[in-house]
Amino acid sequence: MAEAEATEVKARPRLYSYWRSSCSHRARIALNLKGVDYEYKAVNLLKGEQSDPEFVKLNPMKFVPALVDEDAVIGYSYAIALYLEDKYPEPPLLPQDLKKKALNHQIASIVGSGIQPLHNLTVLRFIEQKVGAGEKLSWTQQQIERGFTAIENLIKGCAGKYATGDEVQLADVFLAPHTYVALDRTKIDMSNYPTLARLHAEYMAHPAFQAALPDKQPDAPSST
Repeated sequence: MAEAEATEVKARPRLYSYWRSSCSHRARIALNLKGVDYEYKAVNLLKGEQSDPEFVKLNPMKFVPALVDEDAVIGYSYAIALYLEDKYPEPPLLPQDLKKKALNHQIASIVGSGIQPLHNLTVLRFIEQKVGAGEKLSWTQQQIERGFTAIENLIKGCAGKYATGDEVQLADVFLAPHTYVALDRTKIDMSNYPTLARLHAEYMAHPAFQAALPDKQPDAPSST
């Protein structure tokens, strides 16, 4: 008699996220593109929940996002995207062509290291304390415009439907949240960046990007 085999039910990955965080936004896009069914765990940055001892165990830097997948704990959106790329190779976020692969990493690095950290919540609070609240917007605009100028020049001659070709790749995962921020919160004049403006329209029409939008998240303030 054949023995019945017990079916092991694996827990869904958990994403610790804040609805308005562009870094969390990237991770949500990557998870959606890979078709991963995940559990959303809200971390309210305005209430300081990132400093809760239980969360600090997941990400000692007290940043969102953090992804828990079985016994793997990954902080930072870049590391999460690369982890998902290795675990779920299809559809790929990185091309085989070495030059295009490097371009994807370059664009992701410009956004993740050269733009976003210079106007995150901690930095803006510091600026507000030192020079006043009125300087926050101009500071944010300056950092985004500098990065967008570099990226526009990098991709204007090689972009396809998306940033580095006709398939969504890592560069798009990083660009989409920041073009959204530029238009929704910092009022950047996107006519200066026609390629990025066109890409934004493509992102807004893509189901994986739509589902990751800030106002679609469980912890987004209700409009009712």
